[in-house]
Formats: sequence, structure tokens, C-alpha cells
Amino acid sequence: MKRFLSLFFLFVAFLGLSQHQDKVDFIRGEIMVVPKPDEKKIVGQVTYSFEILENVDSVFLDAQNIELKNIELDDKKVKFSNNGKTISIYTNFKKGKSHELSIDYSVRPTQTVYFSGWDDEIEGNEQVWTQGQGKYTSYWLPSFDDMEEKVEFDITVTTNKDLTVLTNGKLITESEFPYHGKHSWIFGMRNPMSSYLLAFAIGDYKKQELKSASGIPIENYYYPSDSLRAEPTYRYTKQIFDFLEKEIGVPYPWQDYKQVPVHDFLYAGMENTTVTIFSDQYVIDSTAFVDKNYVNVNAHEMAHQWFGNLVTEKDGEHHWLHEGFATYYAYLAEQHLFGDDHFYWKLYHTAQELREVAEKGGGQSLLDPKASSLTFYEKGAWALFMLRDEIGDDAFKKGIRSYLNRYGFKNVTVDDFLEEMEISIGRDLTDFQEEWLNNKEFPFEKAKAKLAEKSPSLKLSFDLEMDLNQSQSDDIDYLKYWEATNSVHLKKYMLNYYRTSLPDAIYAKAFDSDTIPVRQALFSGRDLPKFLDKEKLESLLNDKSYITKENALFSLWQAYPEERANYLDRTRNVVGLPNKNIRLMWLTLAILTEGFESVKTKSYFDELSSYTNPEYPFEVRQGAFFYLKEAFGFNDTSLINLIGATDHHVWQFRKYTRDLLNGLLEDDDYRTRIKKLAQELSVKETRYLSTKLSLE
Repeated sequence: MKRFLSLFFLFVAFLGLSQHQDKVDFIRGEIMVVPKPDEKKIVGQVTYSFEILENVDSVFLDAQNIELKNIELDDKKVKFSNNGKTISIYTNFKKGKSHELSIDYSVRPTQTVYFSGWDDEIEGNEQVWTQGQGKYTSYWLPSFDDMEEKVEFDITVTTNKDLTVLTNGKLITESEFPYHGKHSWIFGMRNPMSSYLLAFAIGDYKKQELKSASGIPIENYYYPSDSLRAEPTYRYTKQIFDFLEKEIGVPYPWQDYKQVPVHDFLYAGMENTTVTIFSDQYVIDSTAFVDKNYVNVNAHEMAHQWFGNLVTEKDGEHHWLHEGFATYYAYLAEQHLFGDDHFYWKLYHTAQELREVAEKGGGQSLLDPKASSLTFYEKGAWALFMLRDEIGDDAFKKGIRSYLNRYGFKNVTVDDFLEEMEISIGRDLTDFQEEWLNNKEFPFEKAKAKLAEKSPSLKLSFDLEMDLNQSQSDDIDYLKYWEATNSVHLKKYMLNYYRTSLPDAIYAKAFDSDTIPVRQALFSGRDLPKFLDKEKLESLLNDKSYITKENALFSLWQAYPEERANYLDRTRNVVGLPNKNIRLMWLTLAILTEGFESVKTKSYFDELSSYTNPEYPFEVRQGAFFYLKEAFGFNDTSLINLIGATDHHVWQFRKYTRDLLNGLLEDDDYRTRIKKLAQELSVKETRYLSTKLSLE
């Protein structure tokens, strides 16, 4: 009964806390963290300064499975409780009084903090980084899951002195830590932000230093071995920054800006205040730039420094104010860099996606807090595009400036934004809101008409579509449309969408093009060796595109068996994109090619299998698993790596490996081998497998 009453008291207290936390204003937080990679642990201290707005008997912080070492209120012991999710501090807090709350703690985060590379033997591969988007910072720091609690944070991180630390704010100083080989980095913020935007990244990095036209320092980090990749990776960064400041019309709201790549990041990038963390699969060389570059992600995360970080949604119902805006302004930055044709075709492709989803009954309102990323990002960008077209550039920019200036460092709703836009134009926007925000459907025909009005090449594409729909035969003059424009995007669209319907003359013209994206599209669905002679097809191996090289190698290997050794020799040292697309295929083809370096067949297979190891990025590992499954099967090492991968923190890779393992378990031989291997693995490594079979 005593235990029941205690639990009841805590439950009632928590209900009261959730109702009166808005009567407490947390102003400043001083954070000190010491990551312990060997233990996958964080040891920390945080001191909060706060003011009482109304009399209350308790305050609380969110804290997920955090072990408390000491808590003091104004340098004195204080009564508190910790239920594994919330830390509650009890005393009579009086209106108008200011306090300091100091918490010493340790935690082994089950998510949000990722310790990468500490278990392998690759020197310089060690990293620690965070991803707390939403409400997950409380997994490593007693903080606030509620985005409406904005605090000015200063952060000190202590780790090995030969590593680099990046976190929110500007680096104030570095100092030797009392313990041998340790070093402290002290960063300070000047303005408040939501806890979910707190982040740090630790690793072995060098940096590229830039400065915006307005004088803001920009630091772009890269691995020491990637010095030649820094420029193509961060290409256009300064131009994007300067464009956004000018286009938005409100100065960059923070002291500096940093970008840092990490291994196996969960998403493309994350816009933590002043420090964007992104996937190192965007760290590319100049050849890869045309295949896969960081420009859009770069612009998107940078735009979030205004939309999301400066003004922050009150809750998920207003998520469009983050993602739709960042998507739209990233598209504007690309328009500035690459032209109108690029911009309008990008909008068209997203309009097609939105239409397809809506036609399947998946349309969603932009105000639905459970809407998909496609809705928040792409439909959100479309809403802003159409709003700007409706009210005009001047009114749109004026409204954006007013919105950011009025709500800077505060939380906002969609109504707050619409009110500022209505003031800007002097009229009601109810019809716009109903059509573009509330409406679950996507107004595709209206969007298409607007694109036809704006873009000559899209108008031409729509004319071709109409011509095809009205024609009673296949006698369409595709060549007329091809030659009527210089639009790379229309030519790519024709090659991708109409494929085998196009005459050989168009494929010949596409081959003769000096535009790499057009030549890439040659492989979209046509059997090239049937109409492109051997010499021309071989020349595609020289294109400055890893995607073209990959497709050309495979096409040539299939079409000319007698020349396979020659083609493999020509591409022997090509690795390709960060996911090693060419190297993985090359190893597979080398093993399958009869008589090609037979004495090395085993070493080639071993290399292919080695890329399933955890030390490699998950994109590389997934490619290796794919080729082993399709061509050769799995040795014991790759099976062990597959079992371990089913618990990977990146959900897309985790799903792929689980599906693959499920398929192997249907084979009796593999099932027997897997059960035997699993007996030597840890509980964590076999967590998923144990749900699929009973281990003996």
C-alpha cells in the first residue's frame, strides 16, 4: 500500500507539473559533457537558470533513463524524483524569484547519441554524434521535449585532444583537461533555441573556412583524407548563404555556421542550430558532382536556420512552417544557381509524386500532424510557390520579413504566418488556406497550368503529352519536340518517360550531346548495344559520371563477352560514388568472367564479402549484400555481418537486412548455418533473429 501511495503521489504531481510548467521560464543552460565511447556512455553536468512566473510547488525536466549523481537548487540539496522519463524538483517556488538548478548525471543513451568506429581497427574512423530531432535530446541531457521551451545554451565538450569537436554556438576557447590526453572545447550561444536542436559531433576533421558577404564565419568540415573532396562537396555554399540572406531579407540570426559529415547518419542532414550534421555519403569528388551532390541538402538545412530554428513550430500540426519553407527556399537557391528550367522541372516532378499519392487515396492536409514527409516537404513548397504567385514578390517578401522579425526566437502557428501575410497584402487568405493547406488533395491541374505558364520547356512537354493522347497512331514526331528546345530537363524526361517509343535518331542525338545528364539518361530503358555501335558505347566509359560508367561497363560486359577482360582492365581502379557502386559491380563481374585472373578470384570474393563489415557505411554494406545474394551466396563472415546488421540504427538498412535474412531462413541449409553461427553472437546481435527462430 505504501508503494502504491508513493506511485499515486508521483502520478498526481506529474499531472500538476505538466499543467504549470508554463509558469516557469528557463533562460540559460550551461552544459558540460564527457563522452565515454568505450562504455557508450555520457557523463555530464547541466546548470539551468530560470525564473518563476507564477507560484508553483515543482518544476520538471525530461530525462530518459538518466542516472542522477547530484542535484542542487541554488547550491543546496533539494527534494526530487526521477521516474526514468522525468526529473521533478519539489519546493515552494515564488513568483518573481530566480534560481539555479545544477544536475550531475550519467547515461547510456539507447538512441540519439551514436558511437561510431570505436570497435574497428581503422585509424581516424572514431566518431560520436547526435541526432535529436523531435524530442530526443532528453536521451543524453536533462532538457525539454517541448519545443516551446527556448533556452540560451552554452556547451563544453571534453574528449581526446587529437579529435575535433563541433557543437552549437561559436567556439569561445579550448583548454587542456586535468586528465591525461583530454581536451575541452567551450562553445557559447547568444540567443535561445529549442532543446531538440542541441547537437554535437566529434571526430577527426579538417576544415574549409569561408565568410559570407555579411561577415558570418562559415566552417565546412571534412575528413583529412578527403581534402580533394572538400570543394566539390561544399560547392556553392557561400553563394547559397548569401542568396538566402538576401532573398529572405532577414540577417542570419546566429553567430556562425558549421557543417560536418558523419558515418551512417539517419537522414540526409539535420539543421541543428549553427551546426548542420549530414551523411558522409554526400562527400564527393568532382566526377560524382553530376551524379549526386550536396547542394539541395546544403541549402535545405541552411534555410532551416531561419525556418525552424529562428521561428519554431508550436507542435506537429504546424510542421509545414519548418519543412515546407526549407524545401521551398532550397529550391529557390537551386534556381539561383542552376536556372529557371531546373526549378520548374523540380516542381513538376514533385507535383507528379503528389498526384500519384492522392490518386491512391493518400492525400493529406498540410495541417495534419501525422502527414508524410512528401506532404510536409513537397506539398508545403508548392503552397509557398502558389502563394507567392498569387500575392506577388513584394508582398510575399514583406510578409516573410514581418513574420520572422515578429516571431524571432519564439514559437509559431500556421495562423501566425497567415496573419502576417494577410497584413502584407491587405486581404483575406481563407481561399488559399482551404485549397493549399486544408485540402487533402493536390490541385494537380492547377499546378500544371501554372508550370506551363512559367516554363516553355514544360509547356512543350505538355503539348507532346496532348499530342500522344489525341493521336490515333504511334506516328508522333518526337524529333520535332526534341529539336524545339535546349532544355536538358525535357530531353532527360523524354528519354526516361517515353523510352522505347523514341526513334533511334533521338538516341543518336542524345549520345552526341555534350551534356552528361542527357547521356546518363540513355540507359533509362533502351538496349543500347542494338543501335549504338561498340566504339560509341565504349566511349561512355570515359564520361565524367560514375553512373554512366557503371551502366556502360555492365552493358559492354553483357554485349561483348570476348572483350570482358578488356573492359575490366579499363575500369580496374574506379571506385565510383561513396557507395562504391562501380567497385562492387566490378568485383562481381570479375568473379563471373571466365578466365579473368582466376588466381585472384578468391581475393576478389573476399574483398566483396569484406564490404559487409560494420566498419563500412551502410550504403556500401547494402550493395555488397545485394551482389552476394544475386550472384554467389554468403560465407560465414558475411552471414554474421548480416545478422548484426538487423539491429542497425538506420531503419532503411535495418529493414533491408531483415528482409534478406528472412528470405535466407526459408532455405534449410542457410537456416542451419545461421542457427549455428548465432550461438557465438551476443544477445544484442541476435535480438531480431531470436524472434524468427528458436536458438539452440
